[in-house]
Amino acid sequence: MSILVEHKNDFVKIMEHLRGELQSIRTGRASPALVEGVEVEAYGGIQLIKALASMSTPDSKTLVIEPWDGSVTKAIETAIVAASLGVAPVVDGKVIRLIMPMMTEESRKKLVKTMQEKLEESKVGIRRMREEIRKEIGKQVGVSEDLIRNEQDDLDKLTKAFVSEIEELGEKKQEEIMKI
Repeated sequence: MSILVEHKNDFVKIMEHLRGELQSIRTGRASPALVEGVEVEAYGGIQLIKALASMSTPDSKTLVIEPWDGSVTKAIETAIVAASLGVAPVVDGKVIRLIMPMMTEESRKKLVKTMQEKLEESKVGIRRMREEIRKEIGKQVGVSEDLIRNEQDDLDKLTKAFVSEIEELGEKKQEEIMKI
């Protein structure tokens, strides 16, 4: 089996992580992805909000979180505040509402900058993975130089494809963020 085939899943994991990071960046529209990864201290352990409550978006500016067990409402509220999402939770009985404030031009630019940092981290991760694989390819014993060179060329093509995908994701997310 080719070394590239063995390691392609590592590249895919980096991309999946990036997609999750980008989903958590606010775009001015309410989205359950904004809070899905928030950890809540409940039932003697750490739980994700999505494991404790249902979430819905009745309109583009409101996210409604409805815990299945009313006793964790306060814990969810505390976790949202601690997550520093830039949105203050409003507790209405058993239901928690997050009303997205209008984003200013300045806040949109800050989010774009944060997004670009996450994109760059992913690109660095892809390139670091490329270098590790390149070393592994070079250490092969009993393989012709032509085959090694071909594998390294294929590795470079694969790396370019993933970096291009990262840039495309970034462009789409930047459009979402800057769209009023």
